[in-house]
Amino acid sequence: MFKKILIANRGEIALRIIRTCREMGIRTVAVYSTADKESLHVRFADEAVCIGKPQSSDSYLNMQHIMAAAEITNADAIHPGYGFLAENAAFAEICAQYKIKFIGPTPAMINAMGDKITAKETMIRAGVPVIPGSDGLLQSVEEAKKLAKDMGYPVIIKATAGGGGKGMRVIWEESELDNAYTSAKMEAKASFKNDGIYMEKFVEEPRHIEIQVAGDQFGTVCHLSERDCSIQRRHQKLVEESPSPFMTPELRQRMGEAAIKAAAAINYESVGTIEFLVDKHRNFYFMEMNTRIQVEHGVTEEVISYDLIKEQIKIAAGVPISGKNYEPKIHAIECRINAEDPYNDFRPCPGKITVLHTPGGHGVRVDSHIYAGYTIPPYYDSMIAKVIAVAQTREEAINTMERALSEYVIEGVKTTIPFHLQLMKNEDFRKGNFTTKFIETFKLV
Repeated sequence: MFKKILIANRGEIALRIIRTCREMGIRTVAVYSTADKESLHVRFADEAVCIGKPQSSDSYLNMQHIMAAAEITNADAIHPGYGFLAENAAFAEICAQYKIKFIGPTPAMINAMGDKITAKETMIRAGVPVIPGSDGLLQSVEEAKKLAKDMGYPVIIKATAGGGGKGMRVIWEESELDNAYTSAKMEAKASFKNDGIYMEKFVEEPRHIEIQVAGDQFGTVCHLSERDCSIQRRHQKLVEESPSPFMTPELRQRMGEAAIKAAAAINYESVGTIEFLVDKHRNFYFMEMNTRIQVEHGVTEEVISYDLIKEQIKIAAGVPISGKNYEPKIHAIECRINAEDPYNDFRPCPGKITVLHTPGGHGVRVDSHIYAGYTIPPYYDSMIAKVIAVAQTREEAINTMERALSEYVIEGVKTTIPFHLQLMKNEDFRKGNFTTKFIETFKLV
């Protein structure tokens, strides 16, 4: 087992990893930018190294500085968390060159799923359902028009190196295609330095349901049930839950088998997530694979009583997994609390937290790195906490979440707590009647 792990991340995920490492008897190294000097992950790690200025490019994305920190502290492994360098094959390769274990999949595995076209081709060979679309990248707008006409509108253009909705356009009729094609390529190039785009049939009334998987270094792969991530805004998840209210036992079995096929196709090792779009007829299609721990991993941990960070570390250390597939026995819902103003188009609201009261009680878990007096920096993602409510049924979990949110007091900055409170009261949400488009018609009062 590893003796010392450097955590190449910040905020709540860094703190989450530190806690598991401490339980495993593993020493930790925190890295931080000058803006994060007073962050809790810096306080609770065994050692801490400043790696640069506030901008991510100068700190959390600076591979040279992170590797230097690992060397001077004699860390024998690096956990990347999520975001930043978590799915960066070049960083995983550098770790291997320095003989420091990257806690995650190999560079080849990251590359196999990092490019959307390559991933889609791999899934087709593995027999995993994919959305009908272009064979490779689009070479011209004329090709896009012909393909769209053959498939039928609506269609969607996506960036092959994309994520978070960047380089993505939905086209409902041919007159929209020229502008969508050009703007998608420009945005993809600006965001990812890769203007490659492809086209798929647009799935109407979709659910976003993902399957948690784990694979070890010995070829064993299993799934750990699903999470419904359909409540999202501009392709950014806001609420996740397990089990999905849309799921049936037969669908769970088929999606679980498909997820295992997907991971096994690249001999995947580590924990990861296979993301699917599911239409109203319960047909499901592969979207992408996240080759890292997910923000919403705590939802799965609660419904199957399983520490995914611990499992990730053990897999990286060469410990075999059991290979057992899991199904949720209880219900868990997670609300992402962001420092944003939901009454002002979710505008980010960095600043100093003057008063903080965190909810507790039976069935409530809060993963967060904030405290009274903490200043939220303006340089990073606006998520400041995750509230997870757990109960025997979905209705009880929603009630527990509503109670927890009503107790949560954060003053000094605007947060999305009012949005989540109204969502928990919404009749359609409580009945499970929602798709990925739900927030587009949700009225905040």
